[in-house]
Formats: sequence, structure tokens, C-alpha cells
Amino acid sequence: MDFATNFLAQAKQIIDLLDTAAIEKTAALIEETRRNKGRMFILGVGGGAANASHAVNDFRKIVGIEAYAPTDNVSELTARTNDDGWQSVFVEWLKTSRLNQNDMIFVFSVGGGDLEKNVSPNLVSALQYAKEVGAKIGGVVGRSGGYTAKVADACVIIPTVDPSLVTPHTEAFQGVVWHLLVSHPRLKTGETKWESVK
Repeated sequence: MDFATNFLAQAKQIIDLLDTAAIEKTAALIEETRRNKGRMFILGVGGGAANASHAVNDFRKIVGIEAYAPTDNVSELTARTNDDGWQSVFVEWLKTSRLNQNDMIFVFSVGGGDLEKNVSPNLVSALQYAKEVGAKIGGVVGRSGGYTAKVADACVIIPTVDPSLVTPHTEAFQGVVWHLLVSHPRLKTGETKWESVK
């Protein structure tokens, strides 16, 4: 089997293995946050940061919830990294934004953060702070053992069907899951452009 055929066959497997109950629980958490006039802070690094930026647009425009991605402000991100270090960039941003119990942190990450392995410690610090202030935690990650999956109120784990392709599958399916969420009848408040064009 050639690589393209194999990759797409694995994508079909992932679709079949996705936990729809976890997706529905995540939708309910976002709905509750919006009802409480809370905000969504979407965190990710690398591909997760790019997904966060796109998702912020969709959650604001289609779901009508106030949403932000700290990585969209490159000046603040790099100043905080330079002055204070990478581990604290998100937590300090959240403190300035007055994260509170009505708000929600939403993580896009392959591993979900791991302090012992020093992978995405900035996500772990942000989630620890979220727990401290009572903010809700959701996310879409690719490994069940990471910090996000351990502490989240609702978390969608992209099933691993090929350990050598965890990152591309996870980052691709983060897009599938968040587009499902913004299209969900309990969340969607705005029309998408092409569906509104007659």
C-alpha cells in the first residue's frame, strides 16, 4: 500500500474510533461557559498555536463566545519569553486577562504537556493556574497520558492508530473536532458564509 492510501486509511480508522461522548461533553462545557458569559482562552504551541488562531475566529464568529489565543499577540509572547522564560508565557498572560471561574481554557496539543519530559511546560503551568482559579478546562490532544487529559473537565483524545504519525493525525483532527463543535446545534449561533449564499 502506498503512503497516501495508508495515511487516508488511518484517517478513516480515527473517525471510527473518535469518542463522540467526549465531543458532546466538550460541547456542553463550551455552552455552559457561554451561558455564564465566560471567555475561551485557546492555548497551543507549534501546529496547536496555528489551530488556536483559526479556532478563535470560528468560536467568536459562529458560536458567539468571547475567545482569545495568547499566541496571536507575537509581541507579548516574545517579550514574555525573552524576559521571563517560556514556561510562564501563558500563565502570566492569563493572570493579566483576569482568568476566573466563568472562563475556560481550551488546549490544542499533541501530548497535552508533561513537566517530567519538559514538553510544553507552559501549557502545564497555565492549566495549574486554571485549576487554582476554578476555570474550566477542555482540549483536543493526541495522547491520553499528558497533563491536559489528566486534569480536563472534557477532553477529546485523537486515537493513535500509527505511533509514527501521532503529530500529523492529531493536528489534522483537531481541525475536524473544532469544526464539528462550532457546527453543533447547541453552540452554533451564526451562519457560515457559503451555506448562506443561495
